[in-house]
Amino acid sequence: MQSNWAPAHSKALCEYFARGMSFSAIIYAINVKFKTSYTRSAVLGRATRMALAGARQSRGGTASASITETTRLHRIHERANSKPWRPPPVFKATETAPLRCADVVPRRLSLLELECDDCRYPYGGDEEGEAITFCGHPRHPGSSYCAAHFDLSVGPGTASERAADRILLTIVERHERSTESTLPQCFFGYPSF
Repeated sequence: MQSNWAPAHSKALCEYFARGMSFSAIIYAINVKFKTSYTRSAVLGRATRMALAGARQSRGGTASASITETTRLHRIHERANSKPWRPPPVFKATETAPLRCADVVPRRLSLLELECDDCRYPYGGDEEGEAITFCGHPRHPGSSYCAAHFDLSVGPGTASERAADRILLTIVERHERSTESTLPQCFFGYPSF
């Protein structure tokens, strides 16, 4: 990296800049002519310190191109400001649905205190360092929760609508098993028993 600029290098920079060359071309020309290793940042910095048109050149390298760019940006700015001002939308407050609560007082058992038939509905853990405990009442048949928490855990809809998902999943699983048995033995890479 070259840090000091010889007067001949600065003069060449002024000449190349006056010709309308891009900074990439200026860097290449100076480095080839003087066998230096200036970087683009060094040339831009030197051009800025020498007050060469603010060290900004358009890609075309002519002054008319930079004027065209300025007028184009001015037109874009005018178009953006010509739109009528609209106030931001005002959102109306809506009522939130009340939380559903179970009509049961939890036993608040730790994970280690839970028995196999105890309700596993969690409580706590909302705040930093708060322990998570579980309901602990006897479970509802076919569920991990007691009857009160089971009612909270089932989704909306009727029992038959909720059962449709399980039935559909069963049908898909059976279909997959039936197609697996018809595939050739080499498909899975191991013999079927």
